[in-house]
Amino acid sequence: MPYRSRVFHPSGLYEDVIAGLVVFLVALPLCLGIALASNAPLFSGVLAGILGGIIVGAVSRSHTSVSGTSASLTAIIAAQIASLGSFEAFLLALVVAGLMQIVLGVLKGGFIADFIPTCVIHGLMAAIGVILILKQIPHLLGHDTDPEGEMSFRQPDHETTFSELLDLVGGMHQGAMVIGLICLAVLLIWDRIPRLKSSLIPAPLVVVSIGIGLNLLFRNWGTGWMVGNSHLVQMPILENAGDFFTLLKHPDFSVWQNPAIYTAGMTIALVASLETLLNLEAVDKIDPLKRTSPPSRELIAQGVGNLTCGLIGGLPISSVIIRSSININAGGRTKRATIFHGVLLLLSAVCFPVLMNLIPLASLAAILIVTGIKLAPLQLFQRMWRQGLSQFLPFVCTLTAIVLTDLLVGILIGLGISIFFILDSYVRRPLLSRVEKRLGGQVIRITLPNLVSFLHRAALMKTLEEIPRGSHVLIDASLTYDIDPDVLELIHEFDRDIGPARNINVNLTGFDAKSALVDRVTFSDSPTQDFQRAATPQQVLQILQDGHERFRSGERLLRDLKREVGETAAGQYPLAVVLSCIDSRTPAELIFDLGVGDIFNIRMAGNVISNKVLGSMEYGCAVAGAKLILVMGHTRCGAVTSAVDLFHQHKTALEATGCEHLDTITQEIITSIDPSDPRSNSPIPAVREACLNEVVRRNVQSVVRSLTERTPTLRQLVESGRILIVGGVYDVHSGVMTFLEQHGEPTFAGDTLTSTVVE
Repeated sequence: MPYRSRVFHPSGLYEDVIAGLVVFLVALPLCLGIALASNAPLFSGVLAGILGGIIVGAVSRSHTSVSGTSASLTAIIAAQIASLGSFEAFLLALVVAGLMQIVLGVLKGGFIADFIPTCVIHGLMAAIGVILILKQIPHLLGHDTDPEGEMSFRQPDHETTFSELLDLVGGMHQGAMVIGLICLAVLLIWDRIPRLKSSLIPAPLVVVSIGIGLNLLFRNWGTGWMVGNSHLVQMPILENAGDFFTLLKHPDFSVWQNPAIYTAGMTIALVASLETLLNLEAVDKIDPLKRTSPPSRELIAQGVGNLTCGLIGGLPISSVIIRSSININAGGRTKRATIFHGVLLLLSAVCFPVLMNLIPLASLAAILIVTGIKLAPLQLFQRMWRQGLSQFLPFVCTLTAIVLTDLLVGILIGLGISIFFILDSYVRRPLLSRVEKRLGGQVIRITLPNLVSFLHRAALMKTLEEIPRGSHVLIDASLTYDIDPDVLELIHEFDRDIGPARNINVNLTGFDAKSALVDRVTFSDSPTQDFQRAATPQQVLQILQDGHERFRSGERLLRDLKREVGETAAGQYPLAVVLSCIDSRTPAELIFDLGVGDIFNIRMAGNVISNKVLGSMEYGCAVAGAKLILVMGHTRCGAVTSAVDLFHQHKTALEATGCEHLDTITQEIITSIDPSDPRSNSPIPAVREACLNEVVRRNVQSVVRSLTERTPTLRQLVESGRILIVGGVYDVHSGVMTFLEQHGEPTFAGDTLTSTVVE
């Protein structure tokens, strides 16, 4: 469904309305508190919340992000107002900031968010959760000496987050404390009772109602219990709706020539944009529907919002993780929730300020504490720990730094530590170096990464110094698109001087003309005539076994197939003939990690042989010079299964399937069935499969024996030691290849087949 259609679709409207109401209840005191902490007019904070909800919500393409006044901008706002001399001059700087954000969004500057590591984003979310818990505990207990929006570690009253907690003992208000603890208990219990959690009544609305009711009740209990104005929301009260416009302020355009205006505007734009991008990515991670918000469009939306705030007197706005996470936890699913929260802020400012001022801060603190617990759960710390030190340490340091400083400083510290781990991995694991066992002998392959910088020079130098004398080395730059000149000079020197001096055969591949290095590969990946003649049947068998081990371990040779095509164009010198089944799961070249021209591959259902198959084998060995014949059956073979089924049904393949020529295959396989074995017709799948696999093995053994019995040519080659005939069974489930005894004469110890298993 298109984005606009989803917004106007009635589905989920109730959830968005409830979420918008909950966000509104929390946003109202935050707007007022941040304005108070910023030394700005109180109404400017409310206006920023209104515009962040309605204007930004309408322009943004984010589903769940909520914009408004940001606690992390508090110190910047206060400093810039003092520096510029008036709030009106500050508004002109905010207009400049909004225009800069719009330009940044148009230029697709939102890509910056793609470079923030996930561990840092998780650290940001957990830090906000911890800050909410620490900062809201005083408000929960009626210790409201600081504004609701004050989130910095070092507070304007020279206290810190922790010293504020130590001062609680002498500053708690019993009425507010009872309200806060009851509301917190209700929220915690609510989430643990499925019927309440899934009800249409939102828990935050319930606790706010409880708070208002207890506040009214405590007014009759005496001064010790009565909750005063300092513990309540303090909304400016307008005489009439028209007074709303009298509170609007406008920028002072007369100071447009002051360079400090543009410096302040750039500062606000950069900080607000970075915070928005970080929060946007964090919000997308906790979105239950896992949707992605376009960051550049969000910058445009924030720019429009800040431009409007600057023109009519609001504070700077950005995407705010606190309100956004509350929106998600309350069930918000589309931008309707954030727009509705802005509408409610507008109505509360104009129509219901008296009612809003009955809400105890302790009730709202309970909501924020529960939100903090959900943002920083113990499971998150455990998950980050399991991901290793490179993820856990940036996560913890980001969290700690944000709690002890502010959001942007903490993010920069987390990024710095993440970059340290990245650089450390460059130094410790910058190259892939491994020994490859190829046809021409062992080759040390050094694979360069995509980007080779000066950081790789020391590691490459050490790797080259450790290459033994007389070795073959291949420096592979096939995946590399840029190489630092210092590294190129090192490779030049090794290729030109050091390698030859140590009798090291240096091979190069993947280098382009700009590197001034010419690709050169002196060893062959394909069998040559000399190699084929010199190889013994046992050596060829070992080559297949080694290749299968690479296939099983996932360390297949990196082949230059284009070069192999060129090497085999003039002639072919295959090492083996493989008779495999037509089953799509048994490609011999892949199972044995072979290249172009290594084997003749004959594929026949059920590995059955005919005169044509025998003729191909005779040619492959007697004329083309192959040293090995491998009959490769496989488990769960369809041809064997069909043959067993037809045997028990006493039918021909034509009668059962309508296939005219299938009988020539099934009749060959039926000779390998033991009619006295009851397992072949067992109703138990595992028992029947074991029997079918035994038929596969007997069929392979039968074919191996038949080869020397039916063709004197192959028999003479075997007797003279020129070729080896081997059977094998490939397990399609495990990927294990079982090589049977040579010459097709397996030995038995009881019922156990003696075999060589590569696994």
